[in-house]
Amino acid sequence: MPYITARKQVSGLGTARSGTTHFWQQTVLSAALVILVPLFVFTFGAMLGEPWAEVVAFYSRPFPALVAVLTLAVGWVHFAKGVQVLIEDYVRGFARKALIVVTKLLSYAAALASVWAVARLAL
Repeated sequence: MPYITARKQVSGLGTARSGTTHFWQQTVLSAALVILVPLFVFTFGAMLGEPWAEVVAFYSRPFPALVAVLTLAVGWVHFAKGVQVLIEDYVRGFARKALIVVTKLLSYAAALASVWAVARLAL
């Protein structure tokens, strides 16, 4: 067994070789959501209680539709990565792998359905 210093063990990406990447992805997604969520609230909030025809006309414009699609897609990806961390921290064995796969499938399916719904409304 080769001698590895404590500094060598902690430098770089860590023991799993992916922790830093996952952290930075979560950080970038969080920063994107800080900008997108207020935009989404203002664009979506403006249409609350309006008739269907006005909502369709509003989301037919590029800016509100793009804000909605980006917010929903980034939000679901952020959710999937966050739940993955929770599962990795608290679940062991085969259940861990199964739950991560199920969570990712459901999250990406929800993201796809959200984007499809907005695209169908906008087009």
